[in-house]
Amino acid sequence: MIPPIVPDMASESNITQTVDLSVDLAGISMANPMMTASGTSGYGPEYSEYMDLHKLGAFVTKAVSPEPRKGNPPERTVETCGGMLNAIGLANLGLEGFVAEKVPFLQALGIPTIVNVVGHSAEDYRKVCGRLDDIECITALELNVSCPNVADGLDFGTDPIRLRKLLDEVRPLVKQSKLIVKLSPNVTDITITAKAAVEGGVDALSLINTIPGMVINVDTWQPILANRTGGLSGPAIKPIAIRMVNQVYEAVARDANVPIIGMGGITDWRDAVEFLLAGATALAVGTALFVDPRIPIQICDGLTTYLQSRGLSSVRSLTGQLR
Repeated sequence: MIPPIVPDMASESNITQTVDLSVDLAGISMANPMMTASGTSGYGPEYSEYMDLHKLGAFVTKAVSPEPRKGNPPERTVETCGGMLNAIGLANLGLEGFVAEKVPFLQALGIPTIVNVVGHSAEDYRKVCGRLDDIECITALELNVSCPNVADGLDFGTDPIRLRKLLDEVRPLVKQSKLIVKLSPNVTDITITAKAAVEGGVDALSLINTIPGMVINVDTWQPILANRTGGLSGPAIKPIAIRMVNQVYEAVARDANVPIIGMGGITDWRDAVEFLLAGATALAVGTALFVDPRIPIQICDGLTTYLQSRGLSSVRSLTGQLR
């Protein structure tokens, strides 16, 4: 096999080649595959101070629940080797607060906007999705199904039967927007929940969410996070995310023609290429934004150079091409 040409080895003639970074995510036209991961960039205004949001393919908001949530007490984040743990607790200003205070900014944004939706019950998801689907500037709704179900303490995202029932209730309410499900990695076989989501009528899949972890203070002998445990994100989980994206792509998404938003430890263009080859159509950056908010744009530049070096004209030619 001929070894790949990396950007710093590219010939001058190839570098002048025009590259198309645009992708189609279930009918959502994106200028490039890069987006933010939910919970890492607020609702837009917070992140816009550090980067021109118009350079993103899409913007994904922080979670929205029916009622305001204060979240967990501090400490709520802790840096780890190769990543971070967070136990924010889905703190947000609630559905009506979001509509009144944040939607005006999103209406003027001019790029696809995806709103992350959370809830403890099917009725919570129904209430938020039904309200937000009527708002024209909201391109898609991303169901975060890793929140506990109050009735029995289990996650929708770890039980394919509950997930399918949830979608049976929510899918009819989402008519204007695209419907995305963010899958939990905390399962034995992620293809089973992915299949349930596809059978429930989703337009796209996001994976993966964070993985539970704990950090202990060796001086106090106590967990550093007030919540004891938190969700691990960042480069430490990238190999797991790559595997799961590829599993879902090959076993479920490819034949169903359901695109995947890949995420989990993306920090540079090489990571992006891995996810694309594994089967992702679009890519979300989260933890890396805390290091440098401009990383999504740097990745776009790196992807352009990489594609030029390979003599490829479109980023779409990478998706699912794992040999």
